[in-house]
Amino acid sequence: MMEASISNLGVFSYGVAAVCWLLLFLLLLTSWRGRLQGGLIVTAVMISMLWALRAAHYASAGASGPDWWYQLLEVSRGVMWLVFLVQLLEPSLRDSGSGRWLRWVWPALVGYGVLLVGVEQSTRLSLPFDPPADAATLGHIGLAIGGLALIEQLFRNTRPHRRWATKFLYLGLGLIFAYDFFLYADALLFKRLDPAVWEARGLVSAMAVPLIAVAASRNPEWSLDVFVSRRMVLHSAAIFGAGIYLLAMAGMGYYIRAYGGNWGTTLQLAFVAGAGVLLFVLLFSGQLRAKARVILSKHFFNYKYDYREEWLSFTHTLSSGEPNEPLRERAIRAAAEIVHSNGGLLWTRREPGDFSLAATWNLNEPSVRSEPGDSPLISFMEEQQWVIELDQCEQDPELYGDLVLPEWLRELHRAWLVIPLLHGEELKGFLVLAESRAQQQLNWEDRDLLKTAGRQVASYVALLETTEALWESRQFEAFHRLSAYVVHDLKNIAAQLALVVSNAARHKANPVFVEDAFSTVANATEKMNRLLAQLRKETRIGGSVQPVALAAAVCQAIAARAARRPTPTPHIAPDDEPWVRVDQERLIAVLEHLIQNAQEATHAEGVIEVSVYSENQMAVAAIRDNGCGMDAKFIRERLFKPFTTTKGNAGMGIGVYESREFAQAAGGSLTVVSQPGQGSTFFLRLPWLENPGTADDGSEANEWNHAVESS
Repeated sequence: MMEASISNLGVFSYGVAAVCWLLLFLLLLTSWRGRLQGGLIVTAVMISMLWALRAAHYASAGASGPDWWYQLLEVSRGVMWLVFLVQLLEPSLRDSGSGRWLRWVWPALVGYGVLLVGVEQSTRLSLPFDPPADAATLGHIGLAIGGLALIEQLFRNTRPHRRWATKFLYLGLGLIFAYDFFLYADALLFKRLDPAVWEARGLVSAMAVPLIAVAASRNPEWSLDVFVSRRMVLHSAAIFGAGIYLLAMAGMGYYIRAYGGNWGTTLQLAFVAGAGVLLFVLLFSGQLRAKARVILSKHFFNYKYDYREEWLSFTHTLSSGEPNEPLRERAIRAAAEIVHSNGGLLWTRREPGDFSLAATWNLNEPSVRSEPGDSPLISFMEEQQWVIELDQCEQDPELYGDLVLPEWLRELHRAWLVIPLLHGEELKGFLVLAESRAQQQLNWEDRDLLKTAGRQVASYVALLETTEALWESRQFEAFHRLSAYVVHDLKNIAAQLALVVSNAARHKANPVFVEDAFSTVANATEKMNRLLAQLRKETRIGGSVQPVALAAAVCQAIAARAARRPTPTPHIAPDDEPWVRVDQERLIAVLEHLIQNAQEATHAEGVIEVSVYSENQMAVAAIRDNGCGMDAKFIRERLFKPFTTTKGNAGMGIGVYESREFAQAAGGSLTVVSQPGQGSTFFLRLPWLENPGTADDGSEANEWNHAVESS
């Protein structure tokens, strides 16, 4: 202990420290929820408070000898902070595999503290051994070094993004342990505690209190929610600022009086009076108080909302709801639940820029359902991007500048807030929310959260509108594709009828021609009826799937195209009878189209061969010609693209595309091999099916034989 008496400065120093620790203790105690880390820090702060009180009492008594209570509290304070730091380090020790040593750390620290107290009280306790003279000082240095080492390990093992929450704890406790090390190292060197260094120790301890308080408020896992009344802090800050202001003005007044000559006293009085008036104006300025309240709330207090919970609830409402709940109403409800509103309206931008009512939720529709894009309300939200509180706008209109509310909004008696929906920097729409279930005043945090939610709702609405536009586009695409298929089939039917009409003048007296004409008309009528039936069933493929002899279908397609030159020639092996399971009419139509394309690409004296065979469990129909052929780029980029044709107005450009779609839907494929000037070969491959004629009465086989013979 000190060999010289302590002055009253020590009483003031440790008294300030005791008050600071007491305030922090009360704050932590009222918010402690029973968790271990919170209990440890509360205990450490309480012991620090008792230690500061005992040190102030020790200084006031002017004692020069040892004080048992002070020594016990000082050792307990150091040990308790070390225990708290070890508990913070525990997760890192557990992850590194050193956790098994953790259970020995607390007993070791307690034993170290008991031993140090025993050494401090060796003269009183009459120990059987006589400890070294500097043993107690070295013991205190050991506690300080241990604290600094633990702080260094904690800082090293704290992830960079988490250091924001704990750096003030490290700084505060580091200040305490570093000063203790300096105090006892100096005592070890000079064989006594320096009174001035010891007296300043109380103020140094008081400096660490706000740092520890900030760290506690930033660590909810300590089960601490430090709270001080915003009104109290605002008034305290005002008084503190006023004091600093008056001191500064007094200094300026003294300077004027000292160097103002004959006018010094007059100028000093005038200056002080003017400074007092200015201070009075500032203290009663509502705008200044509002700004100060926002600054204090943002930088010195915990947030009003648990943003994790708020955002999870918000996104859950957006992404899920009642099965029949419209999506836009769900968006209104998600934003309304943040401020406990029970209704709202959603307005979205429509072409050519006006805003229209898109959805309502528990709020009556206004008399007007459209808001011009150049109205004062829209212009204000686009420029300021503010959340408009309607009551505040009515009571204090100067806050909102030149904003003029539309009449329909004034007529909504329950309307409370107008929230802009910003998508990027574009105003996508706005929400009108009904009054809250409980009367409440919005602060900066409410407004920031509502603006953020408004941006999310804007993205949600934009995505919803894009999805609806895409769905509508797909509907039109399907309709156009179906129309193209119908026109393509009608074009083929019209070509058949046109051929009959063109030959009627020359052959109308020929009975064979008349019979063929009636057959053609009957075939065209059958195709038209089939087409209408397919349209009624809203399907193009798989309308009548059945086993089909591929060779028979090829022969029917060749017969249908035999009137056009060059005439296709079938190549069918009699011992190879591949069958497929498809819609027979669609198969014949596809084969006809492929043969027609070959005829159009080949000179009248050319060759077209249609082969049928089996290959690797696939039935193959190969249509070969020696026409103009195609290059690789055309095949890759244009051949199978819908609505792409080389026939000008004579073609629709969907025949090959439709043929490939048919093959793929049946589980097969349509490929082509071609070279310019050497012709092309199309390969239609369909899943092979065993000849069903071997298991029944052979009617299908007879039909196939008849088709081959007639071709």
